[in-house]
Amino acid sequence: MWSTTGRAMIERMDSKFNFTYTVGKAESPTASPAGVATGADSGAAGSSTPGALAGLRSFDLFPTRVWQAQVTHLTPHLSSWVAQVQAMRAASPTPAGRSNRQGWNSTDMTVLERPELTLLRDTIQAACKQALGEMGQGHREFELQSWINLHDRGGFNFLHMHEGSLLSGSYYLQVPPGSGQFVFRDPRPGIIHGFSKGGMPNSHSDVHLTPKPGLLVLFPAWMEHYVEPHEADQPRITLAFNANPPPRDS
Repeated sequence: MWSTTGRAMIERMDSKFNFTYTVGKAESPTASPAGVATGADSGAAGSSTPGALAGLRSFDLFPTRVWQAQVTHLTPHLSSWVAQVQAMRAASPTPAGRSNRQGWNSTDMTVLERPELTLLRDTIQAACKQALGEMGQGHREFELQSWINLHDRGGFNFLHMHEGSLLSGSYYLQVPPGSGQFVFRDPRPGIIHGFSKGGMPNSHSDVHLTPKPGLLVLFPAWMEHYVEPHEADQPRITLAFNANPPPRDS
């Protein structure tokens, strides 16, 4: 989770930046167990920078919050849900297209309404309600739009966003070794013109998320994202969804 009350600990691995987020209170700067500052005051006492200016404070503006949870109570259902997805593909093998390439995605955009997915639908509804509450939008009603994304070897999703939705998300049903990572594009348009690239403050870096079965991820629908090419013979299977405002009464 990203927020104004924490800091990201970022390490470089194979030219990609992975992050761990430490939550703290901005009013009372402290140090995390790993020694990472967790408050807003990062440039004062204890700085390793020679000649650091005492009292210089940093403020992380324009935070973008995403949510994730490993939903363990649904784990026993994963294998049966994967089998149901394979049956869906067999019954309607032509992919819907959209941003998915070299795989299959469902034309059915109401997958979560299937009776066998009631537990998953209820879990996603609860997660969306909680996330919208943190955004100050807990009063909003929403409807879930849902579909399957499946990648065969070489499959991917090109860069896109989900315009008009309140939230978007993914629940990972099957993630074999070699699955493509889910990537968030840095949402600040001007940052690509900056001189600094990487994971430091005021630098440009996309964020790579490595999924695993049973992981639920929520993010703002306006965030551009894509999926890297899949490098396994066993399919990568995701249930994707949007929380949409209900249609207006005519």
